[in-house]
Amino acid sequence: MAKASPHFECTACGARHPKAMGKCTACGAWEAVQEVRGSLKRDLQRADTGFVQGHYSGPVALPDVLVTDNQREPTGLVELDRVLGGGVVPGMVALLGGEPGIGKSTLLLQWAATSKGKVLYASGEESERQIKLRAQRLGAEHPGIHLLAETDVRRILEAAEHMKPDLLLVDSIQTLFDPDFESSAGSVSQVRGCATLLTRWAKATGTPLVLVGHVTKDGSLAGPKVLEHLVDTVLAFEGDRHHHHRLLRALKNRFGAAFELGVFAMTERGLVPAEGNPFFLDAEPRPGCAATVVLSGTRPMVVEIQALVASSGLGIPRRTALGIDGQRLAMLCAVAERRGGVQLHDRDVYLNVAGGLEIEDPAADLAVVAALCSSATGRLLAPKCLFMGEVGLTGEVRPVAQLPLRLQEGARLGFGAAAVPRLGLEGKSPLELYAEISVERLRSKAWLKGLVEEAEG
Repeated sequence: MAKASPHFECTACGARHPKAMGKCTACGAWEAVQEVRGSLKRDLQRADTGFVQGHYSGPVALPDVLVTDNQREPTGLVELDRVLGGGVVPGMVALLGGEPGIGKSTLLLQWAATSKGKVLYASGEESERQIKLRAQRLGAEHPGIHLLAETDVRRILEAAEHMKPDLLLVDSIQTLFDPDFESSAGSVSQVRGCATLLTRWAKATGTPLVLVGHVTKDGSLAGPKVLEHLVDTVLAFEGDRHHHHRLLRALKNRFGAAFELGVFAMTERGLVPAEGNPFFLDAEPRPGCAATVVLSGTRPMVVEIQALVASSGLGIPRRTALGIDGQRLAMLCAVAERRGGVQLHDRDVYLNVAGGLEIEDPAADLAVVAALCSSATGRLLAPKCLFMGEVGLTGEVRPVAQLPLRLQEGARLGFGAAAVPRLGLEGKSPLELYAEISVERLRSKAWLKGLVEEAEG
């Protein structure tokens, strides 16, 4: 019998190649093409197993598909329900990714403890004893949780077929393997094949499935990109292990809003929902600090933008940004100097989003410019004032999405005024508004008198 010729696949995008190469021609990733052992025919037919054949019933007419209003089942964790869009949908497949030690296993165990019905927790990284010790520490010893320390995906499916759980948790997909293939666990074919088997079983039985995935050096999910397209929801668990808060983002959600954000606080008793607005501290106003409201999905959050403008001792001044894109900071510095009349070309600029939050909302542009002007001139921005607006290269302040929702969040936290774009002010506002149309208004004495005060001393 002729020996099967080896083939190669890219671990980033899953593209097949006839030979080994340093760079993938499909996605451009370097050192991502690896040899895949096994039969291509088995790879295409491997999902045709007894685990799903018994559930196949053929095509169903669209009017005959039964859908009820109470499809979602709350998880018991408020922030997790927010990210999922209200709860768990039958047959939903979610992929949870995050850096090592961020709290993925803790979140899974607390999810299992608050779920109704039976839960099968399959772990390929920890033993039953290790999970038991964590459950004791978290107070999550729920009698409905069943533990299985196994890496063979077919044994996991056999246990799930026998037990028929209401929720299946797998930690992690990179540790599973299928004995039909010669490649090691974590390879492209193994990750894709095991995820396909588990997903088809979950869809056929209507059992929610949660897969934990590893991340690469740049923070993206490891494995082929087809894994993200295969699941219904992609959750990213983020946060600095030295900070108090953990962020859960929905990068993809077929049953709810994408880019929704949930905030947890890491305590000795596990993850607890963060109360109030965790990224804004009502501290004493200082020059260089401006408040704004950003949106993450449908959630408004008040954040503080901190800027420091200092004399530069180098030939080329520095532009350092934490929590915001560095290229956008450079652009806003140029707009503030050219249109706002603030000298920045020979001075170092440092910008920080307080609380360690990463923001991409362009509505924070006006707050960045206001913080730069305040720090450069030593003037104190008026207290309890929000700055919201996208700033263009010509200095105009452009409208932002969901402005009434942002104003309501600001009023809830005690803010009394807001500098906003002139457009989008329809209806009654809970705050006193200063309508701005350009950054050049920053040089106006009337604007300074209304919104800026001289810092004492």
